[in-house]
Amino acid sequence: MNESRQMHCTAFAGGKYLASGNLSQVASKAKELLDADPHATLLIFDNATSHTVEVDFRGTVDDVLKRLSRTAGKGASSATASDAEPHVPRGPGRPKLGVVSREVTLLPRHWDWLSAQPGGASVVLRKLVEEAKRTNHGKDQARRSQETCFRFMSVMAGNRPHFEEATRALFAGNRERFSELIEGWPIDVRNHAKKLAADAFTNHVTDSKT
Repeated sequence: MNESRQMHCTAFAGGKYLASGNLSQVASKAKELLDADPHATLLIFDNATSHTVEVDFRGTVDDVLKRLSRTAGKGASSATASDAEPHVPRGPGRPKLGVVSREVTLLPRHWDWLSAQPGGASVVLRKLVEEAKRTNHGKDQARRSQETCFRFMSVMAGNRPHFEEATRALFAGNRERFSELIEGWPIDVRNHAKKLAADAFTNHVTDSKT
């Protein structure tokens, strides 16, 4: 399997950390656990989103990895096909920039303003998007961190004490209160939640208290 195209994951057995790494590495560890204890409660999380990852553990470790390899291959092919730019003849010397055409809906006055700008609407829109990305980079990181941490917490600690209060502290950017509220959770769950929440606190724009 192409390692560079695999998501990176973390697996938990009950409330205990099992393994982290690319999906094939984590699946191998998980398969070893399930072979030793078929009734083990196992969850694998995508590190980037905290969405749970479904793996077919039937058969041997090799069987599991082969299925993952086939799935990854299909995913890569689909992504390539769906993201590919339709073939458009290019003029002499025009570089291929990987531009993808999408519909943009604006009011007439917006189109009038864009059309009057040097370079035309497409150039101006690209500049505006890049500027917005730079300006909002910290806020975007904080938002992704909050969402990813909340998703993990909802699965692994939704019934734990102080879950709702910890969620409020997370979205308020209150690191100290968050750490205090999750102190009684299983140590591996607590540590992973703190890791996922790091950017939510570092990039939060206010020092709100819950």
